[in-house]
Amino acid sequence: MKYAPLYEALMNHSLTNKWSFHVPGHKNGHIFEEKARARFQSVLPFDVTELSGLDDLHHPEGVILEAQELLASYSKVKKSFFLVNGSTCGNHAMILSSFYNDDIVLVQRNCHKSVLNGLELAGVTPIFLHTEMDEEGGYPLGVHLQTVKQAVEMYPNVKGIILTNPTYYGMQQDIQEVADFMHSVGGVVLVDEAHGAHFGLKDMPISSIHKGADMVVQSAHKTLPALTMGAYLHVNSERVDIHRLKHALQLVQSSSPSYLIMASLDLSRLYLENLSSDEIKCILSQSEELRMYIESLPHLKVMKAPDRYQLDPLKITVQSDREISGYELQEFFEKEGLYTELADDRNVLFVLPLGPLNDTKDLQKVIKKKSDQLARYDTRQRTDQSLKGLSPVSRLALSYREMRGLQAKPKSMMDSEGQVAAEAVIPYPPGIPLVAKGEQITSKHIDEYSSLKKKGARFQGITEDHLIYVFDHR
Repeated sequence: MKYAPLYEALMNHSLTNKWSFHVPGHKNGHIFEEKARARFQSVLPFDVTELSGLDDLHHPEGVILEAQELLASYSKVKKSFFLVNGSTCGNHAMILSSFYNDDIVLVQRNCHKSVLNGLELAGVTPIFLHTEMDEEGGYPLGVHLQTVKQAVEMYPNVKGIILTNPTYYGMQQDIQEVADFMHSVGGVVLVDEAHGAHFGLKDMPISSIHKGADMVVQSAHKTLPALTMGAYLHVNSERVDIHRLKHALQLVQSSSPSYLIMASLDLSRLYLENLSSDEIKCILSQSEELRMYIESLPHLKVMKAPDRYQLDPLKITVQSDREISGYELQEFFEKEGLYTELADDRNVLFVLPLGPLNDTKDLQKVIKKKSDQLARYDTRQRTDQSLKGLSPVSRLALSYREMRGLQAKPKSMMDSEGQVAAEAVIPYPPGIPLVAKGEQITSKHIDEYSSLKKKGARFQGITEDHLIYVFDHR
């Protein structure tokens, strides 16, 4: 019988817990700000702690263990873990449990900032692999096998590779050849699959965990009906040291994990199991219909997957042929009540639900309204702002060990060419650093920053008056 053991245990507990003399302080919802009590009341009895019958995430023996085993069975992997600190902590745990200080690790350059933070925590030596580019979309894709081979030839003592697959824009590459090659040289393969928690469903892309990856992290909250910060970590290889992994998970996760998040992870697995073939067919059909509708409108186009890539059907990337940025498109949509996942200098990204769309006709009206308005804009004169000319294989200008002993000082980004960044400069979303901590800033970085800023991009790691911290190492 399909069921959610952790959720059921919380339901039973809520019926028997008459007096709460334990944390948290809202005491099953009896103590709460009156203004918001009605909104929160239904879920507060599930916001509990490690009580009898509710198990312990950091030493699961009961319902949490059973829920994780059901997830592993559904996902067809050796072991699965619930994550309550998002894919961020999963990336950290994968890295901390797979490598040792000063290990050489290949890293896909368009990785999320959490991967870079994990590399710094582990004290490894990252070797960056620059990606292929989608020229029409203007965004990075995956890493070519030849780039991986070149890196291994340059750094034969490599211990593994960290890939980001699919990209934020839903472009997935088949990593099997890369994984097979890395395994042949004794490396471990880790994949940040944050945007692929729904992969493996009928007629959906196949997860990297079944294409050679040793470990994969998925953000369940991105495409499944899980609460924010809910994620999964899957293991499908004997190359993984489970003892080290469990210890790493304790290091990077809260000692007071949210039972609400964990219950939503349990229920999200059940939701996937209960999706019928007809329901999945409807989800795919509505995605294609919306894609075709947008494509039929003047001045708007939908990005397609290039050769050797498969597109996630839940992602629709839209851009205009007019002189208008993705940030401006996003701002218009928001004024009409349509909130998209992200914008960049060219595109707006829609993340579709893993279920029925509501108010489809109204949605189409809003998109058509903008399409009609675009006629008054000039035709786009596209300029190439991608970071071309960079070596396919690169490394930090300073190691993490060297950075620890240095002072940082503020400097204008516009006058920072040749300096080494003491903090990552990150357009957010998507959270892919333009400049990584420890990288030398080039004129290309400055030009790209300036261009994105003018078009409306928001940045982390830099002030509104363009100040960035750099290392004083000369």
